[in-house]
Amino acid sequence: MANIKELKMKIKSTKGTLKITSAMKLVSAAKLAKAQQAIQSSRPYAEELDQTIKTISALVENYSHSYLEAKPGNQMEALLVISANKGLCGAYNSALAKEVRKYLAANTDKEIKVFFVGKKVKELIEKEVNFGKMYEFDKTDPSFLELETVGNELANLFLQGEVGTVKVAYNQFNSAISFTSMVKQLLPMSLDLHEKATLEEKFPFDFRYEPTPAEILDTLIPETFTATLYTSLLDAVAAEHGSRMASMDNAVTNCKEQVRTQTLKMNKLRQAAITTELTEVVSGAESLNG
Repeated sequence: MANIKELKMKIKSTKGTLKITSAMKLVSAAKLAKAQQAIQSSRPYAEELDQTIKTISALVENYSHSYLEAKPGNQMEALLVISANKGLCGAYNSALAKEVRKYLAANTDKEIKVFFVGKKVKELIEKEVNFGKMYEFDKTDPSFLELETVGNELANLFLQGEVGTVKVAYNQFNSAISFTSMVKQLLPMSLDLHEKATLEEKFPFDFRYEPTPAEILDTLIPETFTATLYTSLLDAVAAEHGSRMASMDNAVTNCKEQVRTQTLKMNKLRQAAITTELTEVVSGAESLNG
């Protein structure tokens, strides 16, 4: 059984951990508020932009763009994995690593080269995959321009025929305590026949465009690709801060419970020691009087 001195040291150590986890929880909560606002502002724009592209491309005849052209004979694929650079965020990184492993196992017919933003999932699966490249940035979270550079590099692999598809794996932000690990296709930005038929039925008429539909699509399609990729990053950042805040909240609760338990145990030992001393004193006094 631990003595009073050991329990005091454990309580002191746990209180130190409590201060750290409490501070990390507050920092993550502040960062989450900012990240949540960013994804809630960006996601509707990216979704609406994507829907606009689908609608126009479905209605316009005789239009083609290199980002829309499927390469059915090309079994090469680029997969960008967006994870965290730090741990202490619960199952955030392990859940994404599990989803990537699951995806790779289900697509053994493809030759998938994996690229990374964030080092934690890279450390978990680097030896299991065909490693492509690790993207590093000046700050923890890359800016729009930095991620646009990453997107352009991956898009060039697609345009040059080095890969037939480009996909991104990330954790989609649902709430402060919930995220969904997923793999999303970025290129080609193909519109399947069912979606095209649905849009043609929904819009049996054509629109008047200014400038021409081709000019609009030529501008919007690359922008949609970049916006979708950047929204994936914002999702991942928000999910990371939410997961870390929840994890630190659990740690704070556990530390407080440990302090309470260890303090109670120490007080019991102290009381037992006092009782023993009093018993010895009383026994000694009685033996002298006897």
